[in-house]
Amino acid sequence: MFNFLLRATLTLPAASRLFRALTVGAAILSTTTVLADTEYYRHTFFDNSITSDSYYYSSGKAVVPSILKLRDGKLPVDSSTFVTPPNSLRLAWQSLAGGSWQAEITVVDFRNREVLFRGDTLSFWCYSAEALPAAKLPQLRFLDAHHNFSAPLRIGDFSSDLPAGKWMRVQIPLQRIKTDSLHKLDPHRLERLVFGQGVADGTEHALLLDEFRIDDAAIDAGTPILLAPQNLQARGYELHVDLSWDSVSGSELARYIIYRSDDAKQFRPVGIQEPGINRYTDFLGKTNLTVYYQVTASGRDYRESPSSVVNSSTRPFTDDELLTMLQEACFRYYWEGAQPDSGLARENIPGEDRLVATGASGFGIMALVAGVERGFITREQGVQRLTKIVDFLEKAPRYHGAWSHFIDGQTLPVFGIFENGGDIVETAGAPSSRSEGGPVISESVLCHSEPRQGRDKLRGESLFDLLLDEDLRWH
Repeated sequence: MFNFLLRATLTLPAASRLFRALTVGAAILSTTTVLADTEYYRHTFFDNSITSDSYYYSSGKAVVPSILKLRDGKLPVDSSTFVTPPNSLRLAWQSLAGGSWQAEITVVDFRNREVLFRGDTLSFWCYSAEALPAAKLPQLRFLDAHHNFSAPLRIGDFSSDLPAGKWMRVQIPLQRIKTDSLHKLDPHRLERLVFGQGVADGTEHALLLDEFRIDDAAIDAGTPILLAPQNLQARGYELHVDLSWDSVSGSELARYIIYRSDDAKQFRPVGIQEPGINRYTDFLGKTNLTVYYQVTASGRDYRESPSSVVNSSTRPFTDDELLTMLQEACFRYYWEGAQPDSGLARENIPGEDRLVATGASGFGIMALVAGVERGFITREQGVQRLTKIVDFLEKAPRYHGAWSHFIDGQTLPVFGIFENGGDIVETAGAPSSRSEGGPVISESVLCHSEPRQGRDKLRGESLFDLLLDEDLRWH
């Protein structure tokens, strides 16, 4: 879930105590509504780089005498000019006769991702500090998840001349992509974009590239103006400010954009957030700062609807306040990030919206107990969530009483040939087991007859003695 953790603005001070750094990192987990955002990654190929020096999911090479400028073998990141904050990619080259170069951008990889894009058009944005004729733009090839590849396309065929200092959007219909490999390329399973040498003019050129997406062109052209985010709130901590807002409904929403100001007059964009997450952590790295914020809902056509302005200040925290911050942040991951149909913990964010993990849900139950004890939620809220979890687990497939590692949180079946059996380790960590949370839930802050009876029933059906007698130690 590291992409989710790092979707924030980080400007680390020279001397931050490890304890405070860890607690701030955990605060990034805080979200009011969380989806694993399967749909977001059905359209987004690249939005921003987590690292500020070079883009991890890129590579490049050149054959002399041509030149391609890289940083540690990867495309450099530019943090000064972008379409969506906080950065874009820099592609700088010099094409000479007898040489060649190529730069690859690879789709972001995370656990359980299915590379499957929806739409009929690839679009991305280009920026040149100097005027650049379309004829001198690079070529572009496509590779899919099955290693099939396309014939090269001239980007200039889909773009006008680039004026100096202005972002221009390039749109390439997927039907224009022609296979050049033995088997047919599937552009909806796009894995790599490969920029390559075009006209060998011997001149140094540089492009900034941002926001690679696949959408339906017709839908994109007819996107209505979105409603503005409501109920924006800012809560200051020692080194960061936590923002939250009410979600904006509608499939037209492509992202939220966060703006910050020091004087409530001049706002600058500092980051984006995915549509399924309604919270953003802005790490300032200093205490006693007062800052102002505005959040906009941004559509597929990049038109924005701004929220009202709020402000907050950082201040020194006591150790008790830092511990409370850490506990509440961890609690929120399991409370607000849970799969809504089952109440169980998702395997990872970003990831597959349906996929829940049995053992991780045991940690979620322990967080539920702590949340009630600390007053983050009411006891009744905790009971309602626990009842939902127990009801779901009663219906989930079991093998000698043991659950599988992963379960479909929407429709119950387990996933795949390797999950059609019980997982002892995951079941031991589940909320009904003897080892984690079970006795505490029924005998402490969540004392309630209905979920307790369901838990005891499920615990009694976990036949650990039988499984161990069969020398089955894991799955």
